[in-house]
Amino acid sequence: MSNPRLTALDATHRSLGATMTDFAGWDMPLRYGSERDEHNAVRTRAGLFDLSHMGEITVTGPEAVKALDYALVGNIGTIGVGRARYTMICQEDGGIVDDLIVYRLGESEYMVVANAGNAQVVLDAVTERAAGFDAEVRDDRDNYALLAVQGPESPGILQSLTDADLDGLKYYAGLPGTVAGVPALIARTGYTGEDGFELFVAPADAEKLWQALTEAGRDAGLVPCGLSCRDTLRLEAGMPLYGHELTTALTPFDAGLGRVVKFEKEGDFVGRAALEAAAERAAAKAPRKLVGLVAEGRRVPRAGFSVVANGEVVGEVTSGAPSPTLGKPIAMAYVDAEHAAPGTSGVGVDIRGTHEPYEVVALPFYKRQK
Repeated sequence: MSNPRLTALDATHRSLGATMTDFAGWDMPLRYGSERDEHNAVRTRAGLFDLSHMGEITVTGPEAVKALDYALVGNIGTIGVGRARYTMICQEDGGIVDDLIVYRLGESEYMVVANAGNAQVVLDAVTERAAGFDAEVRDDRDNYALLAVQGPESPGILQSLTDADLDGLKYYAGLPGTVAGVPALIARTGYTGEDGFELFVAPADAEKLWQALTEAGRDAGLVPCGLSCRDTLRLEAGMPLYGHELTTALTPFDAGLGRVVKFEKEGDFVGRAALEAAAERAAAKAPRKLVGLVAEGRRVPRAGFSVVANGEVVGEVTSGAPSPTLGKPIAMAYVDAEHAAPGTSGVGVDIRGTHEPYEVVALPFYKRQK
């Protein structure tokens, strides 16, 4: 077993008394104190996250956009400079390899951000698929630390440390700037359902930036946050997690995310034929649908538990946890189309042999007030 990788903020997490865990080969903070308190801080004030385990891949060159249009399912050519887009990379058979965010940093420079556990697989796939194009694929994982400040107070906290125009920075946009004297790519992206920012910086600058954000956020109630509350935040916001809602066994159409596949773009792309067939199948017969489930009792459903109705298995839980915001256990699950409508009665989750009643609801469970 190789030792887990450490982020540039490892010593900081330990000094704060974080409970650490091995996540996708990285030693990461799970929580610093109460995960419920961390969750609620992000919903009501602000939270500070270390996301340096994410995988950054830079693609540059005259045909960078053509290479990415071939490698990924999205229409990369329509991303404006300074903007970002959610997309996916699929196998030839249409199965989802990973979901990604692509940032267009310059005329012919793009940064692809992959999930930590898939970073090497995505890097290998993009490198292989770009081979026929005049483009260079660079592994930039060691060149970035990634900090996120999320929650309603985050714009004010960050603005106190930068002269960048945060008011003019739209959701899913990024701009180069300086934060607390540190050069950063400032992106208005996140995985919590709240307003917030992700800051890509040199690893050597990570500690200085963490301390500056902590200081600036003290009066606003900012707290350090671990992976545990990141999971409950994204679950309440109905955001899919790779390995749970997204897998190689599912196409984007099976996951209810067919909108990310852009058949109208020019030329072929990996998985096009299989995805066209998947789109036709989905149009003819609705696949299982990703829905929300809210518990009527207190028992928490977990990934892999069966969803049942009238004694029959009609689906499977992909993620489940107690929801601090709703005050009840919640889950995301793929269920048969005939049991997927919000309010469908008689649906339960098999929790160790007992069919616990659940209410079917539309996702997300939580939507912030704009």
